[in-house]
Amino acid sequence: MEDKKEFYKKLKSQLEGTTKFPADYLYKFIVPTDENQEKEVEDLFNNTGAVINTKKSKTGKYISVSIVLKIKDADEVISYYLKAEKIKGIISL
Repeated sequence: MEDKKEFYKKLKSQLEGTTKFPADYLYKFIVPTDENQEKEVEDLFNNTGAVINTKKSKTGKYISVSIVLKIKDADEVISYYLKAEKIKGIISL
């Protein structure tokens, strides 16, 4: 848990140092196709004005989900990552 706190603290610092907010931010996730994880990711960004693109892996076991969203600050970027962490089997890139 402490590692995650450190990770997000470092991410926030990097974002604030390299990004002029508000800005378009690209989220990339990989989710398994065995349950409904793709829909869970899409629902997370539903009604936000996000542009969502998906692509199935060659084997069909995974789906890559790319989301571009207008973000107001580094805290908002992190809040979406924290919400996404709750989705079973998700990998954040």
